[in-house]
Amino acid sequence: MTAPLIILFAALVVWVYLAVVDEAAEVLSRRAGLPFDPKRSRRARALVLAVMAGTLALMITPKDQFEASPPVVASWTADSLWLGPDTMQLDRLDDEQEALVRYGRELIRNTAYYLGPKGTVAQLTNGMDCENCHLDAGTRPWGNNYGAVWSTYPKFRERSGSNETVVKRVTDCFERSLNGTAPDSTAHEMQAILAYLEWLGSGLERGTRPKGSGIADLAFLDRAADTTKGAAVYTAKCASCHLQDGQGILAADGRSYQYPPLWGPNSYNIGAGLYRLSRFAGYVRNNMPLGATWEAAQLTDAEAWDVAAYINSRQRPTRDLSSDWPRIAGKPVDHPFGPYADSFPEHQHKYGPFAPIAEARKKK
Repeated sequence: MTAPLIILFAALVVWVYLAVVDEAAEVLSRRAGLPFDPKRSRRARALVLAVMAGTLALMITPKDQFEASPPVVASWTADSLWLGPDTMQLDRLDDEQEALVRYGRELIRNTAYYLGPKGTVAQLTNGMDCENCHLDAGTRPWGNNYGAVWSTYPKFRERSGSNETVVKRVTDCFERSLNGTAPDSTAHEMQAILAYLEWLGSGLERGTRPKGSGIADLAFLDRAADTTKGAAVYTAKCASCHLQDGQGILAADGRSYQYPPLWGPNSYNIGAGLYRLSRFAGYVRNNMPLGATWEAAQLTDAEAWDVAAYINSRQRPTRDLSSDWPRIAGKPVDHPFGPYADSFPEHQHKYGPFAPIAEARKKK
């Protein structure tokens, strides 16, 4: 509403100015015995009044009276990538819903500012932002985005052995990736995040999982991921931002991280999705180091596997995982903790090679 108010105020000032100038011109013309045309001044003021009336009508007309643009700007097909709705479309929502969605997006981008150790709303997390793992506020293709969240939840997940809601999914992120405590399901912050996720899912049919959602799957290596090679990749490609000790760099405000920690007490814990090697390798391959994209990767597949192995071999917060994977056979091939429904050792489940495990499962 700011722009229309500015236009209305400016038009009012112009109208007053024209009225004063025209009255003065008329008086001076009559005193000097010169002709004065009142029609010309009336036309100018009428034009300004028309602008004011149109602006006022725009301000008071409900938003739903305007034809809404499509919910997703970038159309996608089986061969194109999901990019999410354009934020310019947020003003199509009613004021209350728009504010809620915008707050949800802000919480994803600057989680620590509001909910970190020095959070302005609460102190619930480790200081990382949701955006550290879900790039571009959860909209970047293959950047662990939220493209398929609202269209696929509720759904059954083997990790919990139950049907999970979006609230459960968000709670898991807070407890695992942010190594903290999630807001209550009725809290304003949780409702804002849910509103944002729902808005991101605009235009996607139930069950749809568009291309580019989540993290890309990398082909398995024909060997185990090598932490020694990964350390060399980390030093060459990652340490300049995340530091050699992996602790990241705090932002100037001291509330959040400019570059997040990759291990240590303020990083994600062993229950996070990225602690699975395939997830972290796929994430790194298409998004890291800084400037890399799925179209212009800077690491090979092997380098991504190796550096992921090195980072996940470092010490980080623990978590009680005893209630995870109640059906042991449902564990993914790269779940790093036993017991397993096969005879492969825990070390191989953590670092690979994973292809033999996958092949054995197919045969079984």
